[in-house]
Amino acid sequence: MAINLPELPYAKDALSPYISANTLEFHHGKHHKAYVDNLNKLIAGTDLEGKTLEEIILNAAKDPAKAGIFNNAAQVWNHSFYWKCLKQQGGGVPKGAIADKINATFGSYDKFVEELKNAGVTQFGSGWAWLVLDGTDLKITKTPNADTPLAHGLKALLTIDVWEHAYYLDYQNRRPDYLTAVISNLINWDFVNANLG
Repeated sequence: MAINLPELPYAKDALSPYISANTLEFHHGKHHKAYVDNLNKLIAGTDLEGKTLEEIILNAAKDPAKAGIFNNAAQVWNHSFYWKCLKQQGGGVPKGAIADKINATFGSYDKFVEELKNAGVTQFGSGWAWLVLDGTDLKITKTPNADTPLAHGLKALLTIDVWEHAYYLDYQNRRPDYLTAVISNLINWDFVNANLG
């Protein structure tokens, strides 16, 4: 059972002008696809062939000799999750259970935005900014490179990709502007609420 590249849940131009069709063409069609292709080559003929992506990640995370497998598998998972975190006409103040939990944890939506953006801006080099559940506690965290909350027993609710390939064609070196655009206009709060449930 090969690991497959998932289709984007929207048209390539759906997130424009905040994330261009050109960026999605490269990000999904080249970068994400390369992780899928590399992973399938790395697990071919091993005991991980036929396992789920989550099983591959958890197995490889414990074994330094499988760093290449972990990096590609986690990047496949992180990207597949990231696409679902975005939607046309998303972003802004959430509704539902996640809104209550954000207010209870951070004090206000604005404070949450400040902390999420800060996690993305201060992630040195490549990586990810996350909203996760640690047990029942809501937390903002960041991971370098391919690392993923799944490998640390945390449940991902939301992520923003802060690898340069996620924003460089549209924002050049202005990572804070990209983060602001995503948070204000693209977060799929329905997906976040579904993860919470």
